[in-house]
Amino acid sequence: MTDRAFARGSAASRVFAVVVIAVVAVAGLTVGALLWEAQRAARSEAERVTAAIAYTLSVSPTVVDAVADDDPARATEALQPVAVGVVEGTPADFVTVMDVGGIRITHRDPTQIGLPYIGTIPTSDAPLTEEFAGTLGPSVRTIAPIRTSGGIVGWVAVGVTVGSIGEAVLPRVLVAIGIAAGLVAAGLGGAALARRATRRVTGDLPARAVRDTLAAAASMRTLGEALRAQTHEHGNRMHTAVALLELGRTEEAVSLLTASARQSQMLVDDVAARVDGDPTVGALLLGKASQAQERGIRWTAEIAPDAPRSLLTPVDQVALVGNLVDNALDAAAAGPEPRWVSLTMARTSEDELLLTVADSGTGVPPQLRQRIFERGFSTKPTGETGRGFGLALVRGVVDDVGGSLVLAEGTPTTFRIVLPTETPR
Repeated sequence: MTDRAFARGSAASRVFAVVVIAVVAVAGLTVGALLWEAQRAARSEAERVTAAIAYTLSVSPTVVDAVADDDPARATEALQPVAVGVVEGTPADFVTVMDVGGIRITHRDPTQIGLPYIGTIPTSDAPLTEEFAGTLGPSVRTIAPIRTSGGIVGWVAVGVTVGSIGEAVLPRVLVAIGIAAGLVAAGLGGAALARRATRRVTGDLPARAVRDTLAAAASMRTLGEALRAQTHEHGNRMHTAVALLELGRTEEAVSLLTASARQSQMLVDDVAARVDGDPTVGALLLGKASQAQERGIRWTAEIAPDAPRSLLTPVDQVALVGNLVDNALDAAAAGPEPRWVSLTMARTSEDELLLTVADSGTGVPPQLRQRIFERGFSTKPTGETGRGFGLALVRGVVDDVGGSLVLAEGTPTTFRIVLPTETPR
């Protein structure tokens, strides 16, 4: 599936594909870990077996007496059958007995008897385990000294070839493959269930359409809240003005209404002065100003006249600005006085739109700076509807158009968003 086809696929299909990819990756890692462990265990077992057999033979009276006799021919006659018997009755692939100078007394291939041992002969009297390529190919081997009261009289080397170690690993490989197959089968079943559950919610809508739906819902919510706050504020002022008029305090009533109109007009003028402004965002900011005043929060909005229009749709713009401002208002309301929220829009040196939202809240703890963008995560109390999706939606909106979203270090809490525009660079 190409990236473009994947992007066009339904949300349910994307969930299925992501789960399958994750399961296959986990199965692959599991098989790799099991194979590595099987190889390590087989090699460790080979080292243990060779060391045990080499030590046992090195202290065997039969071996010690034959080597100490200092007659290579008689030693070979006595020990070659012993070496062959050990090879046939144990996992060892070869047993080589040699004199103190490393000349072979026994060997799996009789033609090699009397020739020098191929491998490392220790310079001390301690046993040595190593991997070395001898006449039988690469092998894991242990060489142990044969001692008498007079000192070292010879050596015993016992080895297991790398090929034998590989054969020992094969059954474990089959087990690992079986486990991987089981994981993949279970994962496919889980992916199918996840796709079915997602399809019940989203139908066959593409993932982008689902995100757009969420953005539209967020836009409607934040616009509705903004308009409710604005209507409530205007209603309160109108009722107050009417009461003042009934009391004959005409000048105070006019002053109240004039101040209200002046405040709204200032924000309208800022929005209208923006050449590429969006009336939807302007209406949203008017409502948010009312919300801030309703909650006792000082609101400032600075919109540069040359601030360009971003590539976002009106729905996405409202979802982006609305969620950021809502979070800022909540943070400021929960923080100490003076409580304030500020928003700026400006043109960057690269003709992009820079949106900054800052608040007087207590900030985001360092350990949560990355988690706040996760879907479903929220620093607000549990049980509040809609929590844990605002900043995740904001990040999704920004990422979709190739913008950047940064939570600035230090205080005050400041989100900086840079959005691409249609303005040539």
